[in-house]
Amino acid sequence: MINIFENEKTSDQPNRPSRKKPIFPVNATLRKYLLRYGREVDLACRYEDLLHFTYTLPIRDKHGKETAWEKASYDMHLWEDLRVNLIKNYAYLKTKGDMSFINHLDVAGIDFCFFGNSQPIRIRIINKYNDNYDHYYIKKADSSRIYGLELEHLLSPNRITYFTFQDTLIEEHIPGIPGDIFIQDYLNHPSTNQIRFAKEFVKFNERCFSHLLGDMRSYNFVVNITPDIVDFQYRIRPIDFDQQSYEGRKNLYLPQFFKENKAFVDIVGKHLNKESIEQYQAEEKTQMAFRLSSAKYRIKELLDIMSGDMISKPEKIEQLKTELAEFFDQPRFLKAETMGQIVKLQMKQMLLQSLNLIPKTNFRVAD
Repeated sequence: MINIFENEKTSDQPNRPSRKKPIFPVNATLRKYLLRYGREVDLACRYEDLLHFTYTLPIRDKHGKETAWEKASYDMHLWEDLRVNLIKNYAYLKTKGDMSFINHLDVAGIDFCFFGNSQPIRIRIINKYNDNYDHYYIKKADSSRIYGLELEHLLSPNRITYFTFQDTLIEEHIPGIPGDIFIQDYLNHPSTNQIRFAKEFVKFNERCFSHLLGDMRSYNFVVNITPDIVDFQYRIRPIDFDQQSYEGRKNLYLPQFFKENKAFVDIVGKHLNKESIEQYQAEEKTQMAFRLSSAKYRIKELLDIMSGDMISKPEKIEQLKTELAEFFDQPRFLKAETMGQIVKLQMKQMLLQSLNLIPKTNFRVAD
């Protein structure tokens, strides 16, 4: 079990991901997988089509501070085609291409983010009849991000809607309160059940480490609050998958080690003892094992493709497999040659005990 109380004790190295991660292109084998499972579609508008803006203006938050987003403006001769095609993209996300509902939709804005590896573009869609709005995102297709989206979809309690087309990726907006805003406005509010939230943070920590989703600093995930029979339930959902098994440091795959998440770790330390933490970790691993068992052939196919793909740098692969081998006292990690192989071994290391409790589970990972 990972001891969540050891938040600043394992290393004197800063827990900070790489400032610039390269985009890894989608190879032919992964493309076939995406086609087989309905993720590759013929989109009407690609990422590069949206780069021809004439100028951008900074977007400020409600307090007047500049954000990482800028509003893009386009020449009128480009705008009408863009508008129609962006609405068609939205139809793919929401109704798998049923265009019978698009006449009452319009594009209310296009925002460009210069911050981050993927430099996403945010599309604001509005219903002309009632002014209700929604968002979706267009990004460069990055294979490591796609692996992260698929693993989250298959192994977490959250479903992910996204599609690819050549070098373009579109994603549905994931609603929720950004983690840093939750710390600021909700964590210490009298209505917040900190014990229940602490339980969810332990489970979230376990999910990220099990399939090596990195860089879960507070602004890279959102919190969903659901009213229950008594009180509230909480769910943490990642919104940034750029750092799927790219980094070399083990701690970068454990949200507990980021200073941005210290307030959450403090809540865990305040309300949960060692036995409770281990109980919640076991619960989450059991749930992941059930999900893996129900989709074992698809997950195996994905991990086999991932094992043959180069989605990190050799020195990072070497560092991560060495740290995990030492952490688990498991030398089989040292045989791994790719990040995909490390993820396979990590899932076996984390979930095998739970998988053995499920009848007729046959999830094998070659040593």
